[in-house]
Amino acid sequence: MTQLDFKKIEYISPRTGLTAEQTKELLKVVEVTVAKHINKGKYVFCARVAILICKAIKNDDIETAGLIILNGKEIKKEKNMLGAMIGDIVGSRFEFDNHRSKDFGLFGGDGLRRRPCNFTDDTVLTAAVADALMTVGKPFDEKLLTGTLIYKFHEYGRLYPNAGFGGKFFDWLYEGRIEPYNSFGNGSAMRVSPCAWCAGTLEECLKLAEISASVTHNHPEGIKGAKATAAAIFLAREGKSKDDIRRHIEENYYPDAFKKTLDEIRPTYKFNETCQETVPQALEAFYESTSFEDAIRCAVSVGGDTDTLACITGGIAEAFYGIPKEIEKKARTFLDGRIIKTLDEFGKKYVN
Repeated sequence: MTQLDFKKIEYISPRTGLTAEQTKELLKVVEVTVAKHINKGKYVFCARVAILICKAIKNDDIETAGLIILNGKEIKKEKNMLGAMIGDIVGSRFEFDNHRSKDFGLFGGDGLRRRPCNFTDDTVLTAAVADALMTVGKPFDEKLLTGTLIYKFHEYGRLYPNAGFGGKFFDWLYEGRIEPYNSFGNGSAMRVSPCAWCAGTLEECLKLAEISASVTHNHPEGIKGAKATAAAIFLAREGKSKDDIRRHIEENYYPDAFKKTLDEIRPTYKFNETCQETVPQALEAFYESTSFEDAIRCAVSVGGDTDTLACITGGIAEAFYGIPKEIEKKARTFLDGRIIKTLDEFGKKYVN
């Protein structure tokens, strides 16, 4: 590794979620502290390690930051697409009774009169997509994956009949149908995160997203919503900045969508289950966030279909920020054994 060149701070800062000045000052402290207490000399670390340290400290994950500093390299943290599920769980109690503020207990306990948190169809179908991808395995055959997705959607759907499926999907499920129904609902985007986690390239990611959507949501807007969401997650995984992600989304999917801030969206935003009126708002929540938890809070504060909106945001935010351990631990208590088994197996096979 080479000594960190602070002239590269403009490269590092956008990838940390901190301002350039905050990043510079934090890294100066890290460098001085390590030199004084560990090796009595000049500590050297590359830009990639600097980014990881800043992100960990910013997310109050001091344990991971310390390990990165001590080892001078990236410390792998277990990831397993839980971010989307956390968004679903947190957003579930506000779905039909919106709370247009970031001030609330993440998992309840705030005195607000809302139904308890729980996982919904967003989590169930995300697990179904993950299971299908594991069942088929790489290299992914399109016909085999399509058939397996249909099977898994029916399997998981019947295991969780009260998960809150949309009307069209519920009919498709319990009428035993296998053909798509030309939907542009946000269901294609809420379940797509596993495609981004297991893909090796952006091209593969987008192909998997299209296949996963087209099984039911074969309308162009349904496919676009899934691909935009998957692309944002994949690019975040690759360490791209928010500006890079925004630019890609605007150039390829929603060129005119990001004209308003969340503060401008909230007063007039209404419940909407379409991709074109959910995915851009979920992306904006991510763009304006400062941490994983803040991203979920931003998404919920928009209102509307809060569980799905936060599910989409959560998937992107996990890839960009990671998930604080205490939030991950708490979220898992809301999931049942079948979902956790799928989650962990997928994480071991494709994510870590």
